Amino acid sequence: MAEAGVGPLSVGLYYGSTDGNTRRAATLIKSLCESPPPWASVELLDVADFYLEDMAEFDLVLLGAPTWNTGQMQRDWQSVFDEFDTLDLDGLPVALFGLADQEGYPDTFGDALAFLADKVEERGARLIGRWPAAGYDFRQSWALRDGLFVGLLLDEH
Repeated sequence: MAEAGVGPLSVGLYYGSTDGNTRRAATLIKSLCESPPPWASVELLDVADFYLEDMAEFDLVLLGAPTWNTGQMQRDWQSVFDEFDTLDLDGLPVALFGLADQEGYPDTFGDALAFLADKVEERGARLIGRWPAAGYDFRQSWALRDGLFVGLLLDEH
């Protein structure tokens, strides 16, 4: 971990993307973090190509996951989900973002983020970056806790 006030934070941005939308969002987030003055150095890590075992080496971890069909995890995240059980994320700040479709799937809007939130908290991470639900139009979401989403939900539809 970087010392406070010494250079930008090291950020591991892990994402899963089937159709490229989550990858594009991850790339934009990286660009925003590194634009002048940069507050972070972001490493983009597609979970289809990289193991999760190095998560604890970063100052901050961002996890990006789309919700598929009726509240399902994206297939790359599904294939690595059990890897979390081997990780010690004690105290590591983790923020989530996800892509979801509030019009097409209003009853399972952003549910994949709930699965990630539960798992990283179970492994000891400190979940940060909750996001207000105001302005969204959906009926149900497991990602909603006490009126806030567990992370940023993006709806490109």
